[in-house]
Amino acid sequence: MSRHRLSKRGRYIAWGTAGAAVLAGAGITAQASMAATTWPAQKTYTGRAFDTCTAPSLAAMKAWGTTFYGAAAVYVGGKNRGCNQPNLTASWVKSVSAAGWKLIPLYVGAQPPCQTSANHERFTASTAASVGAANAKDAVAKAAALGMKPGSPVYLDMEAYDITNKACNDAVLTYVRSFSKTLRAKTYRGGYYGFSSSSAKAIATATNRTDLPGNLWYALWDKKNTTTTDWPWDKKLYTDHSRAHQYMVNSKETRGGYTITVDRDAWDAPVAIVG
Repeated sequence: MSRHRLSKRGRYIAWGTAGAAVLAGAGITAQASMAATTWPAQKTYTGRAFDTCTAPSLAAMKAWGTTFYGAAAVYVGGKNRGCNQPNLTASWVKSVSAAGWKLIPLYVGAQPPCQTSANHERFTASTAASVGAANAKDAVAKAAALGMKPGSPVYLDMEAYDITNKACNDAVLTYVRSFSKTLRAKTYRGGYYGFSSSSAKAIATATNRTDLPGNLWYALWDKKNTTTTDWPWDKKLYTDHSRAHQYMVNSKETRGGYTITVDRDAWDAPVAIVG
């Protein structure tokens, strides 16, 4: 797949560099509680989802239907977003939602200083907090412009990096906390996409849970459509519809006469509130 998040080659190099070993994590709560009087009810989807670099055409989405996949992740913004999005408009969001699709907002924010892949935007230890806040404000603006209302999640895409580099990992956690805290201040739910061997592991195993995202989408390409049996960390973490699992990548599929290369996801987590 051409430039899906980072380039396909870059993602596999980053995956290998970070290491494939997955250790069980320890943690407590996923995110600070939210007052019911302030927050819209969470919209949850449980089932198969897909993500692909460019949002498909409306015709393709209607042709695919929702009998196999019921949700689709879309890249709402970020300077490191790998593909143009000619189809992704407020009208498209409204139409595919009316057709029964649930949507998953994904934002490709700044990446770590120790990451080996080329990026248009990086943060450093000194800029992590400010860049995280700025990225979150941009993510909310982009999601809102597409008709994704307050109460929706935004999943921050953090690609693989060397989590054994303490200075780099500390900078990532500062950035992520700032991003999630800023989302919450604007009444959007915090979500996070990362690799089970590196970027997701850093979040799941952080001992200080303050301001970490409340929903975790982990990449573990074991071809298992589950968010439970292969969950690599503390079983008490990210329960109550807060997990998603990218379990297969680069699957070329044809439905209703339209062929799309997708990554497959097992989903049990929030989706966008639209309409």
